[in-house]
Amino acid sequence: MSSESKEQYDLSPKDSAEGNDSTLSGIPVGPQKESSTDFKKFETSDQCRPHPRIHMELREKSDTNFKQFVIKKLQKSCQCSSTKVKNTVFDFLPVLRWLPKYDLKKNILGDLMSGLIVGILLVPQSIAYSLLAGQEPIYGLYTSFFASIIYFLLGTSRHISVGIFGILCLMIGEVVDRELHKAGYDPAYVPPSSGMVSNGSTLLNQTSHRLCDKSCYAITVGSTVTFMAGVYQVAMGFFQVGFVSVYLSDALLSGFVTGASFTILTSQAKYLLGLSLPRSNGVGSLITTWIHIFRNIHKTNLCDLITSLLCLLVLLPTKELNEHFKSKLKAPIPTELIVIVAATLASHFGKLHENYNSSIAEHIPTGFMPPKAPDWNLIPSVAVDAIAISIIGFAITVSLSEMFAKKHGYTVRANQEMYAIGFCNIIPSFFHCFTTSAALAKTLVKESTGCQTQLSGVVTALVLLLVLLVIAPLFYSLQKSVLGVITIVNLRGALRKFRDLPKMWKVSRMDTVIWFVTMLSSALLSTEIGLLVGVCFSMFCVILRTQKPKVSLLGLVEESEIFECVSAYKNLQTKPGIKIFRFIAPLYYINKECFKSALYKKTLNPVLVKVARKKAAKRKTKEETVTFSSGIQDEVSVQLSHDPLELHTIVIDCSAIQFLDTAGINTLKEVRRDYEAIGIQVLLAQCNPSVRNSLARGEYCKKEEENLLFYSVYEAMAFAVESQNQKGVCVLNGLSLSSD
Repeated sequence: MSSESKEQYDLSPKDSAEGNDSTLSGIPVGPQKESSTDFKKFETSDQCRPHPRIHMELREKSDTNFKQFVIKKLQKSCQCSSTKVKNTVFDFLPVLRWLPKYDLKKNILGDLMSGLIVGILLVPQSIAYSLLAGQEPIYGLYTSFFASIIYFLLGTSRHISVGIFGILCLMIGEVVDRELHKAGYDPAYVPPSSGMVSNGSTLLNQTSHRLCDKSCYAITVGSTVTFMAGVYQVAMGFFQVGFVSVYLSDALLSGFVTGASFTILTSQAKYLLGLSLPRSNGVGSLITTWIHIFRNIHKTNLCDLITSLLCLLVLLPTKELNEHFKSKLKAPIPTELIVIVAATLASHFGKLHENYNSSIAEHIPTGFMPPKAPDWNLIPSVAVDAIAISIIGFAITVSLSEMFAKKHGYTVRANQEMYAIGFCNIIPSFFHCFTTSAALAKTLVKESTGCQTQLSGVVTALVLLLVLLVIAPLFYSLQKSVLGVITIVNLRGALRKFRDLPKMWKVSRMDTVIWFVTMLSSALLSTEIGLLVGVCFSMFCVILRTQKPKVSLLGLVEESEIFECVSAYKNLQTKPGIKIFRFIAPLYYINKECFKSALYKKTLNPVLVKVARKKAAKRKTKEETVTFSSGIQDEVSVQLSHDPLELHTIVIDCSAIQFLDTAGINTLKEVRRDYEAIGIQVLLAQCNPSVRNSLARGEYCKKEEENLLFYSVYEAMAFAVESQNQKGVCVLNGLSLSSD
């Protein structure tokens, strides 16, 4: 602080003692023993030198005609040149930018290794997650294959793995089961295994007409939902409404995934026990499913149960070992593929289906089926379901792509990511596929095994193509219980979130509550309702935080121009007659009453002062004769009511007020009017441009009163001292030390 500004607030010990007599203003006063020592260094002359004001000149805004603005934008958009066409094509197909510059020597080994390993992991997961989506195993392989190819062409992230994702499969499966039930199909119907398909070009077989109808209708529903989800995602990218994902906080997404994981686990439990049960839909489906399971527990297939337990005993420890030694292993052990191969061989040679009626995957055709358009008649039934699926899909994809881009030092384009994931759903929906998105587990594997570019996605697609063309029929005898175990084991990451709760509670209790509410509603109600409840509750929490925000009185940090909360820090200097109030929230219609009550409580209530003055004046006019003692009381009452208050200025620190609405502006006007009525001036400091514009539009002050807005709290406090000296009012020119 300059010597000039120090002199402005100097005070002699004598004046300090005189200034501490008043009790009306509630100005904090430090202990006597501290003031006797700390004020010595502030002793100087009583002369108050003017503090320089900050003046800033606004830039002149050019008057833009709306019609001209629109015409200019349209002309710019409609202009066509070879450069613009080239940039548009390259922006839409990012592969054209990076593939010609591909460093074969540097990147090829990592891309080959990561693509091969992810492809091996995707084979069992694609087959297993097909059951979760209510589809035949072949459709899961189709989905992962097409998603890998399309994201290679359109994606901007180098590392994420796009393909089949458990949460979206669950949401698709719920829609499929509902539509099957509405169409009159029995979801629990298990047909004979013979003759399901005849070749790779068709699934239609006259000997199993009922099954084919059900299977074909199921994938028709799934592909129609997928098409609509893709359309929504592309539309969001076109209209640049990716901001929707900001309403899905990390705590909300984590709680949603954990809650949905319980639903996934519940839906797969019947496969582990070998039970044939319909999938429960709607509110409370998790509880309903467990009720069905316990009612039919006596029908458990012992062969499936034993197989499930053996697979769990193998998969869980090896998964833990993979994670524990991932820094030492060049590639994770493909335990799932090993288990699937071993289980298929055991089921085939042990004839588990024939001898023990174990549920198996049955025939998986080779090759690709002819393209088929979604059922347009189903769109009205599934359009609403596709909204939640599309939002979850793009939110997870964009968040993962940005996370890994930041980690590896490159950038991704959020809008292009929405286009990419949208077309990863639209195009495959014509090829008997269901919804895809990025998946964290496979992305981590991809990154840890040396992935450098999305060329690894092509390698993954080639592995899946090999399975589709040659290997798929070999999984005929694979038990569904094994697929259920693989799905459940992959939920470990989501269920482990419970271990992070103590740390989350310590960091943010509000986020922890949001996590619990979203998790419980997603698990106990339904995935769609749980997501909606989570979004609404998190927005309510934001409103709640601004409805009752933190407020504080500020004091000056010694030898600086910084002000901090007097209740949080010791030895802050406060100026007698001036109180500095900070409100940490936007000031709008929800919290305007909180602002007023907090300000009146922390400083002085002008309404009570006016009431006290009126009462004292009435008593004096009514009482014509009084006793000696009552006369003294009356004299004191009138004096307290009419003499100038020691508190002469209130400075409102607006640095934490992000915006004002009409109610907020009117509240500030009302507060200023009430305080001025009792002789206290109100100054606003550190208003951001948005707040200043709102105050100007709301006519908070006249043109000649704009000097009541300050760029810093220190400047406002200096102005308060100068204005009191100019008025000739007795001002205590010094600083006292707060004991708070």
